[in-house]
Amino acid sequence: METPRSQPQPWTTVRKEATVNTRARASDGNAAWQRQMPALARWLHLYLSMFSFALVLFFAVTGLTLNHADWFDDASRTSEYKGKLNASWTNVTDTSKVNKLAIVEYLREAHHPKGAMSDFRIDAAECSVAFRGPGYTADAFINRSTGAYQLTETQMGLVAVINDLHKGRDTGKTWSLVIDASAIFMTLVSATGLLLLLFLKKRRTSGLLWTLIGLGVCVALYVFLF
Repeated sequence: METPRSQPQPWTTVRKEATVNTRARASDGNAAWQRQMPALARWLHLYLSMFSFALVLFFAVTGLTLNHADWFDDASRTSEYKGKLNASWTNVTDTSKVNKLAIVEYLREAHHPKGAMSDFRIDAAECSVAFRGPGYTADAFINRSTGAYQLTETQMGLVAVINDLHKGRDTGKTWSLVIDASAIFMTLVSATGLLLLLFLKKRRTSGLLWTLIGLGVCVALYVFLF
């Protein structure tokens, strides 16, 4: 006599179906994520590259001009001015009472120096005020007793200006933020490019190999040269 097979309980069947459905949804989610990641990496790499194109090109070109400044005939122009300001601003015994603000504002109004004031020095006989900007210097020397001064202004050429912008020298806080943003964009472009390479199965190994070779060459050059 054949023994009848036991029928599965309804709740057991429901539990198994729920487990299968959960696994299927998880598998579908992983597959969708794997399909979306390459597209997202490609999108980020493309638009970050286009957005930062001008910045990357600028720092690439100025890196060359900075390293070979002697290639360019970048003539500078120097102008000298003389004048006299209120001696009461400088002719005081206590150097802390020298009216720096009035002196700087007077020079700005009289000669319109570019850039920010970078230095103000006071000694026994004279005061010196320095203004600096990209490719630009202006130095004023003031006789403390009489208030007579001489201002020398030097304006350099375009190459000197863009080289100073590359270095961030005498460029102010706003340009410093531009340099920070450029560094962030270049990092993101590099990172998304590497991420994109990881999704190219046929070229992943060779691409990573060349990445390591490039890194090794840079390290070897540094060790050899320094």
